[in-house]
Amino acid sequence: MDLDALRSFLAFVETGSFTRAAMQMHRTQSAISMQMKKLQQDVGQALFVKQGRQLTLTAEGVILAGYARQIIHLQEHAIANLSTTAPLVLLHLGCPDDYAESILPTLVQLLHQHIERLELNITCASSPELQQLLDQGLLDLAVVTRTPQTEEGYLLCHDKGVWVGTQDTKLLSLHTLPIAVFKRDCRYHQAAIEGLIKQQRAFKVIANSSSASALRGLIKAELAIGAMANLSRNDLPIIENPQLPFLPNVEIVVVKSNAKACAISDERLHFITQRFQSEFKFP
Repeated sequence: MDLDALRSFLAFVETGSFTRAAMQMHRTQSAISMQMKKLQQDVGQALFVKQGRQLTLTAEGVILAGYARQIIHLQEHAIANLSTTAPLVLLHLGCPDDYAESILPTLVQLLHQHIERLELNITCASSPELQQLLDQGLLDLAVVTRTPQTEEGYLLCHDKGVWVGTQDTKLLSLHTLPIAVFKRDCRYHQAAIEGLIKQQRAFKVIANSSSASALRGLIKAELAIGAMANLSRNDLPIIENPQLPFLPNVEIVVVKSNAKACAISDERLHFITQRFQSEFKFP
């Protein structure tokens, strides 16, 4: 079996999309389809089945995914062990700004503990923007949020959305509620806006921002209340008010690029995320 085809197959398994797999592998979608056709011929089994409009793995596809990960790991392990000197490891890591003060420090510490001669470049952007950069091969790893129903990436921790404001805020009594939220591609932005509309609650968006510190500054100045992740609020008090819309729970994961250039193996990343779960201290 061709190693490139196995990498493309794992890219589909990870993303659930031939389009995203093609972007990550820097190939056309038709080239990925040809690789999958040849891979099915090699194993003599159907690897995909259509369920409605979605393409999913057959039982044989699931089995192959396990073997593919082992094969790719063995290749990476062999190359690493046969190298005479430890090379400089360059990693491009993406992280949402709202997790830069909570998740990022522990993750960076673990990466440096378990990767020799690591040179780390960090990009802060929203989860959707980071996923696009990952698909384009511009990032090796990205910390993103996912819904509990998906399996993309390696789990770091769970988080929940909360409403925040200053202690004893009077803003809730206003006829038009002022809110400050992340940009439109944020889950909490969508949940807050849609929830208030469904409640027929008058509100005004004071500001949209990709910066957690900017939102916290507006909230501390009593210009608005905010909807954000619990791990993003720092010392801002949580507003416990049943009249405010529910904000969703999320899982925070680190996603690895399936491109050849990625310098960290799945096995090592899995180990690091397990260490993260045991060492991370919730604020």
